[in-house]
Amino acid sequence: MPLFLLTQSRRKNGSLVLKSLATCLIMLLSAASPGFAAAPKKGWSATGGASFYYTDDVALFSATRRSSLDGDPSQPVLDVSRTGIGKDMVFEPYVRLSKLIPSSFGETELSARVRGFVYGANPEFSQAGIYLEAIHGFTPRTVLRLRYFTAPDQLLGQTTFHESEENLQDMRVTSHLGTVRLDHRLSEHWEIQLLGRAGIRNFNDPFVQRDTLLWRVGPHLVYHMNHHARVILGYHYERGLAEGRHEAELHDDASYVHHFASIGVEMDLMEHLELELDFHYERNNFTAGNPEDERFNGHENIFLGSGRLSYQLTDHTALTFMVQRSNRKQNFHQTHDHNTNVSVGAVYRF
Repeated sequence: MPLFLLTQSRRKNGSLVLKSLATCLIMLLSAASPGFAAAPKKGWSATGGASFYYTDDVALFSATRRSSLDGDPSQPVLDVSRTGIGKDMVFEPYVRLSKLIPSSFGETELSARVRGFVYGANPEFSQAGIYLEAIHGFTPRTVLRLRYFTAPDQLLGQTTFHESEENLQDMRVTSHLGTVRLDHRLSEHWEIQLLGRAGIRNFNDPFVQRDTLLWRVGPHLVYHMNHHARVILGYHYERGLAEGRHEAELHDDASYVHHFASIGVEMDLMEHLELELDFHYERNNFTAGNPEDERFNGHENIFLGSGRLSYQLTDHTALTFMVQRSNRKQNFHQTHDHNTNVSVGAVYRF
């Protein structure tokens, strides 16, 4: 494809994502207008916010941002040797609209949230994530959470096709994930959370052999030290089965076993200042059975740390500051890949 057509195509894809994101945000903001949100009898509430990020790796930014116990830590990325696209500024807006529905069986909260990543110098990477969630409290101690998440037509970057360095192709993926989590307060200080997740990832035509069916299970243990601090421990096991395992001749089986371990601390430093610290370790063991596949006996180690400060400016407004740092290494490329993200932002509750 000529370079000018390729550039034009990238801009078109980025423009479509931006239009879709803008439409979703406008719809939720319209619903969250003051007249709408101020109807307490209906139980409506809304939260909106935005952050500005500096990132030193465009291709890894969204994967780093979504790596958390409640996020999508196994989001695909390009192979390490094909990242390093460069630095950028990223605008991350989000809107969440929720409604509380009381009943004789407990309280149920229904919510919809839209979050976008809008890239300044690389608009073709712009993308949106949509979350639909239902939270039902059976008792003050027991809560059930159901969530659906989708990230449509996400550009991962350009990579080679059929091992031809001259045949670069855009790699795109659409994810659909369903999650169920049961939270139960065991005592004044201890809480347990049990999570299950299943979903699919669909890749664009040149890479359909990477289409993946996945499932995940794992426990979280929360220690409430007092009303102002808590510690969260979590472990997830995930199995991903790619279509490439049935097509050995392509040498592109992306099936894997994913281990995710996390420890986090949330605390009030003072009356209006909160601190969150997280450290994650991820291990991907690739299960390709063909010795000619580059992932044969391959594995990947990921270390990620983050810190977030939140200052409550008013009853409705908070200011945020965040730093994230991730290190990735795959044994079949023998290279290290780093990603650093720094942000400032604001949150407003209507």
